[in-house]
Amino acid sequence: MGYLAILAIIQGITEFLPVSSSAHLAIFPELTGHEDQGLLIDIAVHFGSLGAVILYNWRLLLRMGLSLISFGRVFSDHLTITIMALAATIPAIIAGYFISEYDIVELYLRHLLVIGCATLFFGILLGLADRQIGHRNLRSITFFDAAIIGLAQPLAFIPGTSRSGICMTMARMSGLSRKASVQFAMILSIPVIIGASVKSGTDIIWQDQIAVLDAAITAAGLAFITALISIAIMMWVIEKLGMMPFVIYRIILGVILISLAFQM
Repeated sequence: MGYLAILAIIQGITEFLPVSSSAHLAIFPELTGHEDQGLLIDIAVHFGSLGAVILYNWRLLLRMGLSLISFGRVFSDHLTITIMALAATIPAIIAGYFISEYDIVELYLRHLLVIGCATLFFGILLGLADRQIGHRNLRSITFFDAAIIGLAQPLAFIPGTSRSGICMTMARMSGLSRKASVQFAMILSIPVIIGASVKSGTDIIWQDQIAVLDAAITAAGLAFITALISIAIMMWVIEKLGMMPFVIYRIILGVILISLAFQM
């Protein structure tokens, strides 16, 4: 249970930070020698993180939902955000289907060298993007912005890239402010997490994992709490210091992982 608790906390902390939760969840079992946590636990920690991002952004999400079902008659300025978020999600859904169908990540990408290189490269790219001067708010997002952010999302299937990180990178390159970039990245995480969880959930039907249901509930709770705290800290850090603390962390982590890959 202690091991699962650590995994849940890692997931909660890293899911929305631009540091790649998939990289941390992939390298931790490999470096510690523990077996994979299983689909049910994986879904549980993701749902815990999902609950945290929904709670943190509930006002924005409520307005987006009301704008959509009222066809813009209520909170009309949020309808564009909603439509752009849906448009940006399509590439990730399509790519996710084909990648999971052919087990591309498990067969070719879940290796320390790949994770290390992706962590390093996309960390540097995030740092370069954050140097761009951008002050546009979330309501100013255009279809072009949504298109380039959406088309970049499939890169996050490479462990080490970071889905939130690549979204923030492209958003900053598009001229969105740091706050707007983070907000849009969090919005886009919701359908991605739901989609991945539903896909994995159908696989659980064919596996006997109900015995670990109590552990899954605990893991989801830990992921929820740590994700909520992590989001609040991330917003403060980015507002005060920018993306650079995360860039530095990624560079250090990437170098360490690449070194370990050549030693193993």
